[in-house]
Order: sequence, then structure tokens, then C-alpha cells
Amino acid sequence: MNIADQIRLKLQLKENSEVEYKSAAGGFPKVEFWRSFSALANTNGGTIVLGVKEKNHKFTPDGLSEELVAKYRKQFWDDAHNKSCVNIPLLVESDIEEIKTDGGQCLLAFRIPRAQYDLRPIHLTLTPFGHTYKRRDEGDYLCKDDEIKQMYSDANNMRASADSRILRGYSIDDIDIPTLHQYRRAYDIKHENHPWTELDDKKFLEIIGAYRKDRATSTEGFTVAGMLMFGKTNSITDPECCQEFFPDYREHLSDDLQVRWTNRIYPDGTWEANLYQFFTRVLPLLQHALPVPFSLDNNQMRNNTTTAHVALREAFANSLIHAAYTVRGNIVIDRYFDRIVLSNPGTMLISMEEYYEGGHSVCRNPVIQKMFVFLGIGEKGGTGADVIAKGWKDNGWSIPTVEEKSNPDRIETCLKLEGNINGTTGTPADTTETTTETSTVTTETPADTTETSADTTETILKIISNNPKVTAKEIASVCGITVDGVAYHIKKLKQRGRLIRIGGPRNGGEWKVVE
Repeated sequence: MNIADQIRLKLQLKENSEVEYKSAAGGFPKVEFWRSFSALANTNGGTIVLGVKEKNHKFTPDGLSEELVAKYRKQFWDDAHNKSCVNIPLLVESDIEEIKTDGGQCLLAFRIPRAQYDLRPIHLTLTPFGHTYKRRDEGDYLCKDDEIKQMYSDANNMRASADSRILRGYSIDDIDIPTLHQYRRAYDIKHENHPWTELDDKKFLEIIGAYRKDRATSTEGFTVAGMLMFGKTNSITDPECCQEFFPDYREHLSDDLQVRWTNRIYPDGTWEANLYQFFTRVLPLLQHALPVPFSLDNNQMRNNTTTAHVALREAFANSLIHAAYTVRGNIVIDRYFDRIVLSNPGTMLISMEEYYEGGHSVCRNPVIQKMFVFLGIGEKGGTGADVIAKGWKDNGWSIPTVEEKSNPDRIETCLKLEGNINGTTGTPADTTETTTETSTVTTETPADTTETSADTTETILKIISNNPKVTAKEIASVCGITVDGVAYHIKKLKQRGRLIRIGGPRNGGEWKVVE
């Protein structure tokens, strides 16, 4: 068993856990260690192991003594409680573990958790700007100022959410009244004979959070949530509100490469591009993509719909509810023949594990969420992932995947409209090849993907050794698993240093097996 496998086994790390190896023969690698500490804490966490040299995906122990390991442990705690080194220690004693390899070499492992959103950014020195890192692929990268500002905005979310901010200089003239009345009609149908149905528009907007008064300062006015949901396009994109706001729906339903989109809904000046208009215009088009029957009434309320329609509605609403509207990037909804992809700016406020477990509810825009909930849309109890997964499972489709991307930060949800897709003939086996927009992928995959076995792994290695240009579909056919399963095993082999990709799909890349 190689050193990397020994370390994962001794630390009982999950298959998808990220491990960073650092040589410490010449002393505690202070600069490199704390950069990785910040990067992992601000991304998805991971483990830093001191005492291992890594070169060309080969791992060699430094041969640290027990005395040196004890010295490094003390130095870590000295640095961790020094504000000029890092702003928050983050770790507890149990997060640090001394281990020995099968050959008796000493190593020191640090389990770095993903920092809670209200603790981020984890930065070095006393100044966050220019000293905050995030993880992309296998590297640590400095965060841009906008990324750091968004972290602080998210951290303050529980005290005062970004969508509850009162806008200066806005009036009822900035509200698109037809949109407001369309929302109210849907509300009246959902809540027949409710006292709020009798309120005038101004009072109704106050009740749902679109207009509020700050008790501490006596300032009052329309909120960011109210303007995003019901505002006129130019009012929303004013620098006082959300200058980057640009909701974009794109259909890709043509085999003609010259046709970029078969349909597109975006702020083109023909409609008031607020969230509610975007939602009601796009939702029927998305639901039309489902190969199961449904019906909508004139208020976009569903009649006799399936769990798939509920799931799609919830996923779409979640994308709008959890978006970061003040940062670079915009909401993009892409519909293809075989999938729907929902993408919004921002990062997850909880870990992927918490997301899939359910019951963890932290919302970036709670006022917008409340407005959707009033119409029976959107989950507040942290069960949205369960609803979405159930809708797809009930129809025999692959479980939707959630992906955190960076540069810029985005959350992407992919809902495949068929079973475990077997790919196309000639697709390179490197199904995890990165693109210009880096990403960290977390998926809940089918059982045949996650139930790894040594036999399957060794079979894949033998196949690739005999044919370095083999495709994912060819491997899947030989092993009797899905292409998704092949991608899963290949990703793990790359992480363990057993596979290296030379070149890429465009120039006829191939695999190299590392013994």
C-alpha cells in the first residue's frame, strides 16, 4: 500500500476528502501551511499532512522524529493564537493527529473543517484583503476583493440579511404594479379569505417584507427583496440596488451548431425583468421539458402535478432564493434536450454533507424566501434537497447534482432528464477534466457509482494500461458499470496519484498509470 493510501486509511478519510501533503524536513513550512489552511477553511475543508514530499504524484516520507512532530504541533498552536498570523484558530486539539506509516515514519495531520459561513473569511495577518485564500483544483488562490466582501455579507446574514436592506430614494414608482397584482392574485387563490387579501398595496408590501421601517434609526423604505421581486428593471439595476442583476433563461434545443439558442428570456427591454416575472415566465417552459404530464392554471399554480414538477419548481425557486445578487455574475437557467442546469452566483452557506442530510436551513435571502413560501413555493425547513431528489428518483432519473464553482463563485444544479446517462461513443475517459472555470464537485451518485471495490479499480487500471486512449464508455462496457461509475473511480485514482492525464480531449490526450 502506498503512503497516500496508508494515510487515508489511518485517518479514516472519506474517498472525496482533499489531502494536501507538505514536506517539513527543513522546518515547519509556515507560509505554505497557512495559505492552505485559509484556502481549505474557506472552501470545503480538507487535511494537511506534514512530513511527506510529493513529486510527480509520488509520495515519500521526510522521516520526521517524534520530537520534531511535537515541536511542529506546538508551533502550530503558537501561530494559531497569533492574530498577525491567522484571524481564527478554527481547530481543536482533536483535529490534530500524529500518525506513523507502516515503515515507522512519523507524520502530523491537521483536519481543517469548512469554516461556518458566519466565521468566514479565514484570513492571514490582520488584513483580509490580499491575505484570504480559496481552493481551486489542487492550488491555493488569493481571493478577489469582491469575494471577500461577499463572505462578510454572508457572515452578517443572521443579524441583517442583504435582501432586508432599505434602499435610499426609492418610491412606489419603482414598483411594477402589474407584477405586484399578479403576485397578489396568486396569493389570494392560495389564501382565500385571508385578512391580508383586503389590504391596500402599500400595507401588503409591508407585511411581506418588501417595505420596512428600521426601528433603531426610524429609516423606512423599500427593501432589496421587494425591489428584486416586484421592481422595474432600471430600478433594480441602479447602483443603489443590484447593479449586476441579469436573469437569463436559454434553450438549447437544436442540433444545428449555427443556432446558439432556440429561445431566450432575458432583460431585453420588452418586460420588467424582476424575479417574479422571471419565475412565472420560465417555470412553464422548464416544466414543459419534463416527459410527464402536468397542468397549470392562469396563475401558474399547478393542478394534478407530479413529484417531478414539484421538484423542478423547488430547484428553480432555490436558485433564485439563494443567489448572491450583489456580486459578479448572474442567474443562468439552461435547458437542453437531456438536462436542465440552474446556476446562480454565490457559495453554499452550509456544507454539501449538511445539504444532503437535510434539516439545515440557512438562507442568504430570507425575505425573498418568505415571499415564495407565501405562495407555497420554497422549503424553509432544510428539506428542499429531499423534495428535489424524490421527484427525480420517482421517475427513475439520476439524482440531481450540486456543484460549487469558483472564479467567480457560483452554485450549479444539474437535473438530468433521463437515467444514468451512458455518454456518447468516443467520449474520453477523462470525464473529470477541468475547464477554464474551476470547480469542486459534490454529487449524490447512484449506488453502483459509490459502492467502490478493489476489483473494479484494478480492472480499470489494467484496461488503461493496455489502452491509454480508452474511452469512458468502453471502460464501462468491460466493467459492467455506468459511465458515471467510471468517472467516480477515475477521479479517486487521480486523487490517489495512480493516474495522470497527459494532454486533453482536443489534442488526443491519454492516461498514464503510476505504479
